[in-house]
Amino acid sequence: MNECCTTNNNENKKINFYIPLFLIPLVVVIYIFLERGVNYFVFEILKLDKGSHLTEAIRFFLYDTPKVLILLTVIVFVVGIIRSYFSPEKTRKALEGKPLFAGNVMAAALGVFTPFCTCSAIPLFIGFVESGIPLGVTFSFLVAAPMINEVALVLLFGLFGWKTAVLYASTGLIIAIISGWVIGKLKVERFVEEWVYEIKAGDFQMVEQKITFTDRIQAGHTAVVDIVSKVWIYIVAGIAIGAAVHGYVPENFMASIMGKSAWWSVPLAVLIGVPLYSNAAGIIPILQALLEKGAALGTALAFMMAVIGLSLPEMIILRKIIKLPLIIIFISVVATGIMIVGFLFNIIY
Repeated sequence: MNECCTTNNNENKKINFYIPLFLIPLVVVIYIFLERGVNYFVFEILKLDKGSHLTEAIRFFLYDTPKVLILLTVIVFVVGIIRSYFSPEKTRKALEGKPLFAGNVMAAALGVFTPFCTCSAIPLFIGFVESGIPLGVTFSFLVAAPMINEVALVLLFGLFGWKTAVLYASTGLIIAIISGWVIGKLKVERFVEEWVYEIKAGDFQMVEQKITFTDRIQAGHTAVVDIVSKVWIYIVAGIAIGAAVHGYVPENFMASIMGKSAWWSVPLAVLIGVPLYSNAAGIIPILQALLEKGAALGTALAFMMAVIGLSLPEMIILRKIIKLPLIIIFISVVATGIMIVGFLFNIIY
């Protein structure tokens, strides 16, 4: 019975290993000819009028949806392979014994590649604290991991270009580093729940397993199935809303609400974004359409960072291990950093 199960697992790994080899050339061809194909479908088959609101909305939706899904699938697959080299346990060990600022930098960088979700916040937090990792370093990781994820970077790259994606990643890292450093300097260890320090770090250590390159390909395939299956509906919904804004909202309409001249737009965007819960897949396509209608880049990025980086579910989970004053400090420090970035981008761009 066990031999049969082992044989089936090996066959599944081989199948998952060869699937990307067959699909990659097909995906490249589709991506190259996508815009041409959409234009032919909209103007030659559907016979829609060029320049009309309905035509622009339909064309936006039909082009951006497959483009974003293709980019997301490819990048998630690659990042899934890379992440197989960065387990939470390895991350914890890498940060042990690091001084405050150097630890903040390393923690923020590792947060980009380490698998993270809100449900893993508690074991990661406890493992870090019990290993002697400074509290500020731990928070740098907790800020960077959800904010600078592959979904956000892929969507930003696909919809805005590589400069905006790099800009977002860079400022996100800076916010994570400085926020953690500030929290570390405030000496807020007294606001951690007492029971956290009573637990042995070994209780939360994860078993390291040696894996082959075929297993890493399997990890990439699993990441695609897991992530894309969860976020595709948000992508479609976000692009649908963005298409409606793109086709029907007048030019420069958003300038009066989210433009550079509205100085209050950045703090208002952060204030609205903090209690909201969404992911990058749902929010970025909408931001693309808003920017086209006159919203300022700094205001839009500040809103997105607040929604993604300070999600309500993560705050609720963290409340189990840290006291309310520390949560308020955490939100205040990160929100302040986000607003500074928003104002700075509005000045530069």
